[in-house]
Amino acid sequence: MEDKEFNSILSHFLLEGNVAQVKPLGEGLINDTYKVVTEGTEQPDYVLQRINNSIFTDVDLLQHNIEAVTNHIRHKLEERHESDIERKVLRFLPTHDGKTYFKDDKQRYWRLSVFIPRAITYQSVTPEHSYTAGVAFGNFEQMLTDLPEKLGETIPDFHNMELRARQLQEAVEADPKGRVAGVKDILDDLGNDMEEMCKAERLYREGKLPKRICHCDTKVNNMMFDEDGSVLCVIDLDTVMPSFVFSDYGDFLRTGANFVAEDDPNIDKVGFNEDIFRSFTRGYLLSTRSFLTPVEVDNLPYAVALFPFMQCVRFLADYINGDTYYKIQYPEHNLVRTRNQQALYHHVADHYDMMDNYIKECL
Repeated sequence: MEDKEFNSILSHFLLEGNVAQVKPLGEGLINDTYKVVTEGTEQPDYVLQRINNSIFTDVDLLQHNIEAVTNHIRHKLEERHESDIERKVLRFLPTHDGKTYFKDDKQRYWRLSVFIPRAITYQSVTPEHSYTAGVAFGNFEQMLTDLPEKLGETIPDFHNMELRARQLQEAVEADPKGRVAGVKDILDDLGNDMEEMCKAERLYREGKLPKRICHCDTKVNNMMFDEDGSVLCVIDLDTVMPSFVFSDYGDFLRTGANFVAEDDPNIDKVGFNEDIFRSFTRGYLLSTRSFLTPVEVDNLPYAVALFPFMQCVRFLADYINGDTYYKIQYPEHNLVRTRNQQALYHHVADHYDMMDNYIKECL
């Protein structure tokens, strides 16, 4: 994009200062992100994002969720008389018509937030970072337990295991690429535990399991750290929505506690990292023990197993369907991912007693 086009987009927002430069920022896979540098040092810089409305189809709902969450957290920080609040919660700028997003004449959606200076992110998952992540994401949930506004699902049924089970069954019945025969062993293995893995939805229907406001994308690089290593704030709020706490707890450990990447073909190297589990769990429970119910606590080991199982189901369904959802780098890529997550699921399942005992120790 040319400067003229950027300037036209930015003119719709109530930003302070004059724009000196717009340059790409980060390597996000969903939204296009740019840093807007302003002239001088008196005014803040900004982050301009093009919202991917093919994934987040209801942009108005998306921004309503984010506004409600950031305003509530800001109010909580003010009540605590926190210092440096501008660096501890995201702030989105309104447009001239009062919205926090702008739709251009090419049907693209844009938003603008204040850039947080002197902040860093980490990519590596270490026990130290895992503990910090557990504290931060748990504290994020805790601050939102009394959010007065109702939020919607930005991606409906994002972590609904019953839906994923139905999608796999539909793929098997259609078998558009004739691949089912070659994965019969995986299907039989998943079928043995499918009913148990759909437990969360059943508990919710029975009124035993609550939905809470969760982040739903708990990666270590979705936090901003200060230069001294302390957490400033949680970022990437597009998936913040009502969900089970299992989403935040289990999904972090799915990626963080696997010894290898989710598409590593060396299945014998797949395994469950107990050090990462313990560090994240200790931090998470420190922040959440005041509000988690006994049912939620009792099922945290289930949550750790649920997410590799669910991702295995999703990768397998996509493989059977002909690789229509996840990007692949070679023909068997989704099958490799499937077997990787299948192996991780079984490694996690072998640690149920260890996880249960450690959680009780923490509490």
